[in-house]
Amino acid sequence: NQMIKSLSVVIPFFNESARINKSLGKIKKFIIKNKRLKIEILLVNDGSTDSSLKAISTFLKKNNSVKSKIKILNLKSNLGKGAALKKGVLSSKFEWILTSDMDLSVDLFEINEWVKNGVLNYNSQIFFGSRELSDSIVITKFYRKFLGIFFRIFSDLVLGIKQKDTQCGFKLYKKSVAKKIFKNLISTGFEHDLELVLLAKKNDLEIMELPVHWVHMPGSKLNIFIDPIKMLIGIFKIKISYLKN
Repeated sequence: NQMIKSLSVVIPFFNESARINKSLGKIKKFIIKNKRLKIEILLVNDGSTDSSLKAISTFLKKNNSVKSKIKILNLKSNLGKGAALKKGVLSSKFEWILTSDMDLSVDLFEINEWVKNGVLNYNSQIFFGSRELSDSIVITKFYRKFLGIFFRIFSDLVLGIKQKDTQCGFKLYKKSVAKKIFKNLISTGFEHDLELVLLAKKNDLEIMELPVHWVHMPGSKLNIFIDPIKMLIGIFKIKISYLKN
């Protein structure tokens, strides 16, 4: 059993000043409680224009104990979640890479649960947190659930993706696999998750879905009118680029 001995956590963010302090507190707790684990946290700033960066530097000044474990990476402008994750993953150095959302709707300690409950089959190299498994606990808004179902049906129809849940930001990869997949990622926006599934398939990598405890956090950046349209366009863009290959 090879277990997880070292972990890079990649967290992209864009204009998160309203929620970032709470999340930094949780990240600190995660680092302190996992003393035996080599950890680096890569916060990828996706061109924020608010006081997010200032909040992080204030936090780091006050929290010397975890300062060395937290790195900030900057994108020059707002390129999208896919682009921010790509930058973070390609800069990660430890043997496992976890991607997470800054609102921590899935708590980082979920990974401790996975290890403790023995659900990580270490022969797999990609694990997706999935809100659609019977063991998952999901507290969310109705319209988000509806959008999720619509999105799932559509991505199956257009791209043949059978994954129950591609859109949960909590995903764990073996480092070598993550680097290989993200290096080839073209999608910069929300739809990048779908492309990751296709890239995994292309490399004959199996994705294992695991249960998560997911809580919808207020202050989401999702625009329920514009983002679904962007996602549909994104799906067709992926379809076109993968037809060419």
